[in-house]
Amino acid sequence: MKQNPPSFLDAQPSSSMHPAGLVSVPGRAAFWLRRFLAFVGPGYMVAVGYMDPGNWATDLQGGSEFGYTLLFAILLSNIMAVILQALSARLGVVTDHDLAQACRAWLPGWMRLPLWLTCEVAIIACDLAEVIGTAVALQLLFGFPILVGTAISVLDVFLVLLLMRHGFRWLEAFVMTLLGIIAVCFGIQMVASSPDIGEVFRGFLPSSTLLTQPDMLYIAIGIVGATVMPHNLYLHSSLVQSRNYDRTLEGRKDALRWATWDSTIALTLALFVNAAILIVAAAAFYRTGHHDVAEISDAWRLLSPILGFGLASTLFAVALLAAGTNSTVTGTLAGQIVMEGFLNLRLPYWARRMVTRGLAVLPVVVIVGLYGQGKVGALLVFSQIVLSMQLPFAVIPLVYFVSHKRIMGAFRLSRPLMVVSWVIVGIVVVLNGKLLWDAVF
Repeated sequence: MKQNPPSFLDAQPSSSMHPAGLVSVPGRAAFWLRRFLAFVGPGYMVAVGYMDPGNWATDLQGGSEFGYTLLFAILLSNIMAVILQALSARLGVVTDHDLAQACRAWLPGWMRLPLWLTCEVAIIACDLAEVIGTAVALQLLFGFPILVGTAISVLDVFLVLLLMRHGFRWLEAFVMTLLGIIAVCFGIQMVASSPDIGEVFRGFLPSSTLLTQPDMLYIAIGIVGATVMPHNLYLHSSLVQSRNYDRTLEGRKDALRWATWDSTIALTLALFVNAAILIVAAAAFYRTGHHDVAEISDAWRLLSPILGFGLASTLFAVALLAAGTNSTVTGTLAGQIVMEGFLNLRLPYWARRMVTRGLAVLPVVVIVGLYGQGKVGALLVFSQIVLSMQLPFAVIPLVYFVSHKRIMGAFRLSRPLMVVSWVIVGIVVVLNGKLLWDAVF
């Protein structure tokens, strides 16, 4: 690591990711709710990654095969995500550097290129999941072939450009609206599935069967691996800087408090959505003996007949389309943040989007062309494995930076929180390593 990095007191706003200007924040004397609402937004942009199409396969498989037992894995992964995103917000608010910029500023030169390359691969893998999710949703709703849906997904670049021209508040409002649609869709499905409430609550408690049943442990690891997303750590550390808070000790303390509340509440919504997917799968499929539902298209086909609710399958597909669309917006931002941060190189949004989307579309076209649509689900799983490979390269630098006295000053993690953070890093690295090992060997 570089020696004697600059103190946070020397930091200056360094991101150009906010072309429409910073979001104004009411003065310290304003009512607390007004100040909190001014900081609401970045957390929900981050929450998108915790309920993207890549999470759906593991939640569906876990619920259909093991009932409610794996709700504990969803809860555990969400707790880890809340802490890691709070650390990401801390880095951005205190240093005015996002995680990519921090890596360029405070890590040795020989580490930057490998970190950038692994992050770019992860963003392409994330974009791959978005392409597949959007294409499958368009097929389920409108009957488009996967290849046609894949081609249509490229057009979202114009949506991102339109929203970016109006500033981050418009972008955040769009994302939060789609998140609300996802939550409502699964809320209705959860009520329609009439789950056993007692079993649901017991599912959130740890169970020894998680360790004694290899198949269950494998899916639990997959849930954790698919939940904590590396690009979100880069994204959040940049987006929290979009607020016009005082760049003073007291101003940063205030901003950090509201930013942490924002991300915690938003990730609680993500917990609800992920849990709802698994609960619906358990109530609809596990209870009726359909224990092998792992494909999104199979879940869509079975939901309405099993629940006796004609709109159930449609709501499922609408939620999937909203999740895929949302993920494209945040994926574009994350890609721009990473390239600008590591390389100090800025491309136009449309060019960046076309490059990453093109690289994500290519494997979908090749796989569908060679093997047919039946291999799309396997491609989705593969994208999550690639994301797992990159995760340690994001969480380890993050925890190092926020634990560093010279970088963080008075905002350095306390010793207990530092221990908890490194334990989480160890858990994430070990679980993702095992997931990768099992998938490859």
